[in-house]
Amino acid sequence: MRTKIAVGIYLAAIVAANMVIAAFGPAASIYVAFIFIGLDLSLRDELHDTWKGDLSKMWGLVSAGSLITIALNLEAVDVAIASASAFSLAFIADGLLYHFLRERAFLVRANGSNVAGSAVDSVVFPLMAFGMFPGVHWIILGQFAAKIAGGALWSIIINKQRM
Repeated sequence: MRTKIAVGIYLAAIVAANMVIAAFGPAASIYVAFIFIGLDLSLRDELHDTWKGDLSKMWGLVSAGSLITIALNLEAVDVAIASASAFSLAFIADGLLYHFLRERAFLVRANGSNVAGSAVDSVVFPLMAFGMFPGVHWIILGQFAAKIAGGALWSIIINKQRM
């Protein structure tokens, strides 16, 4: 996959995810997790390989997504800040495990690291964005499962583009 296209898709997906959540609230989070966050987690892994683990480029990508999200969601800045925080922490967890699995095939690296990134993002985002409320644990579990499933689907698609 070409780098500029991957970066553009990554940024568009993270911004779209936050705009959908801002518009529809927690009820949309499972769908957003599957479609957009699973995509971003897997694209992050592809870009990790493309940039050979260059952390400055990786942090630049996460920072750009966060800043664009906040700028476009000033009326829902709490959701945007929760997203930026969660995705930054998920980036660290995902990146560390992806690096640890560096000798494995892309699908193993991507899906293995997506478990770590998904877990962190699934806990941090809803708690920061919406706080504690009855049933929040179902949102967390649902998001986690959706991100794992979405990441698996997207990693297969990305892997086919690599061949």
